[in-house]
Amino acid sequence: MIVHLALNDVLEGALGLGLDIVGAAQRLVRAGLAPSPCSSRALTQRVVSADGGPVTSLLGRPVAVDGAFEPELLGPGDVVVVPGVFTPTLGAVDRALARPDVRRVLAALQAAHARGATVAASCSATFFLGAAGLLDGASATTTWWLIPAFKRRFPLVDLRADRMVVESGATLTAGAAFAHADLVLAVVSRVASPAVGHLAAQYLVLDARPAQGRYMVLDHLSTYDPALKRVEELVVANLGRQIGLDELARAAGMSPRTLARRVQGSVGLTPLRFVQRIRVAHAAHLLETTQASVEDVAERVGYADAAAFRRAFRRHVGAAPRGRRRGEAPE
Repeated sequence: MIVHLALNDVLEGALGLGLDIVGAAQRLVRAGLAPSPCSSRALTQRVVSADGGPVTSLLGRPVAVDGAFEPELLGPGDVVVVPGVFTPTLGAVDRALARPDVRRVLAALQAAHARGATVAASCSATFFLGAAGLLDGASATTTWWLIPAFKRRFPLVDLRADRMVVESGATLTAGAAFAHADLVLAVVSRVASPAVGHLAAQYLVLDARPAQGRYMVLDHLSTYDPALKRVEELVVANLGRQIGLDELARAAGMSPRTLARRVQGSVGLTPLRFVQRIRVAHAAHLLETTQASVEDVAERVGYADAAAFRRAFRRHVGAAPRGRRRGEAPE
């Protein structure tokens, strides 16, 4: 069974996406279009809340549920899926974690996990799994703009910040709000079969998105740390030339070792990968807004070798450079 756990301020779009994806998978299996070795229970779904009562969405609308979250009814083969709640600031994340309904849910998630159920969350709800201790020693991802806060709060988690979805044992985590679609597709693939998940994605026109790096707004991340902002400004002012770690450290006003720790802690990257991310972000903008060739764009952002640029672009964006050019087929 797939249990969608809705809390107050739930993102309606994420919750609805999850329900529709599982519903589509159910219909495909019933129609015989996608073979699945799973039992009929595996794709049964319910929407629950902490106390069984309706919750209020981000938009202020009531969301009906099927009942209360009862972890004692779950076990191996069942999955609890938690969509994000609206947390526009770091303070809002702290307030969400302190809410009585969330505190009750943390204990219930621990109980479900202890009984063998898989627990999955996206966006800000990844903090709930972290606060419940379910991610300690595991790999996980989170919404890109909360990466620094997540790393500070949960140092025992192996954060894979670039990834859209991370599966680690009996936990699954996903990035920002609509990464919930990727999360639920991964859940369907796990409880039914990869073929069912793939076919559901095809019918719903959902592309595979292994990385969320292309969606990160570097200006947003660097505003949390003036040192990173100075590094970014240095790179942007010198896109056409290579910049070494010592020069980056001088711009940041700290030693290379301290800079490496600061960048890793803030954005989950080494300093040189952070520089690469900045160059790729500017390259993506050029590809989307100009007719410059891939080779010309590569040179403008500091790559003498177009092949190396393509590799870096694919690593950070999850697609080839031509895939960012409107009107052109991907490479």
